[in-house]
Amino acid sequence: MPKPLSHKTIEWVGGLDGQVRMIDQTLLPGECRMISCGDVETLWEAIRNLRVRGAPAIGVAAAFGVVLAIRQATTTRMLFEKLTQAYEYLGKCRPTAVNLYWALNRMRQAAESHRDLPLEQLKAFLLAEANAIRDEDAATCRAIGEMGQALIAEGAAVLTHCNAGGLATAEYGTALAVMYAAHERGRRFRVYAGETRPLLQGARLTAWELANAGVDVTVICDSMAGLLMRQGKVDLVVTGADRIARNGDTANKIGTYGLAVLAKAHRIPFYVAAPLSTFDPALPDGTAIPIEERAAEEVSKGFGRVSVPEGVACYNPAFDVTPAELISGIITERGLIRPVNAAGVEEILKIGPCKAKERR
Repeated sequence: MPKPLSHKTIEWVGGLDGQVRMIDQTLLPGECRMISCGDVETLWEAIRNLRVRGAPAIGVAAAFGVVLAIRQATTTRMLFEKLTQAYEYLGKCRPTAVNLYWALNRMRQAAESHRDLPLEQLKAFLLAEANAIRDEDAATCRAIGEMGQALIAEGAAVLTHCNAGGLATAEYGTALAVMYAAHERGRRFRVYAGETRPLLQGARLTAWELANAGVDVTVICDSMAGLLMRQGKVDLVVTGADRIARNGDTANKIGTYGLAVLAKAHRIPFYVAAPLSTFDPALPDGTAIPIEERAAEEVSKGFGRVSVPEGVACYNPAFDVTPAELISGIITERGLIRPVNAAGVEEILKIGPCKAKERR
């Protein structure tokens, strides 16, 4: 049986003087090219311009970015100065996905707790910590797949949006992990991948992943989802997430909220698959989630072709927020949150109502 992704989405290659190696996702599906980042500025560009994307994957990238930033430090004091600079620099790269902040915080806390190590040992420790973040994300994605695979019955039709597969994580994916795990059990089902305008992550990336893994996938225009549901061709919707508030409100790629509304209207279960690192208990609800707005040219001149008259404004938010009441369940590595509410989120995170910690 074909395997999901023959290349690792992102990894560190070599020792402390090595590089971050990743798939350049802007070239897919036409070309699968590996690129390398040897400094934090090149990595910032790769994150900002979506060469690496997906909340868990950019968290991993940020952890490696810290290593790139501190490895030339000649004193412990300089190392912590460079770490703070990298935290601020990388933290502003893409504001919606909380995994980026989660990884930066973990790297900073790891450095603080081992401040007394000799300089070179501290550098090596931080590289090991970044690699651990990558490896743990891969294991987490496998666990998410195991927790959610039973939701996909034999002969089912699943609709997904954007890309929440191996390309969006260290390996395997979140929403697509559920499908991969069901597929590996020999279950037959169909996936409908919404194209996900304006950058077509569903058409370019999700369809490429699923087809290479031997999963039956059909691409649809985003505007076709309602008709598909009305025709009875969708049994469930599964998407990923970039940030989940304390009450279960979920930010994901623009268009997800509309799909959730359609699913509710057609009595179709709507699931979100995400690791615990995507939860942000510091935010009480989705109104506080920052929404990244990207360049108008992604809409008006997408992929180099002019599609909007000169001088006409374009609005291009990259994400929207789906209220918890529209979500049937959230699939995590620890299990399924159902119903989706603050009590369920607190239980899965094992925190009390007054114990939320600020990200920064």
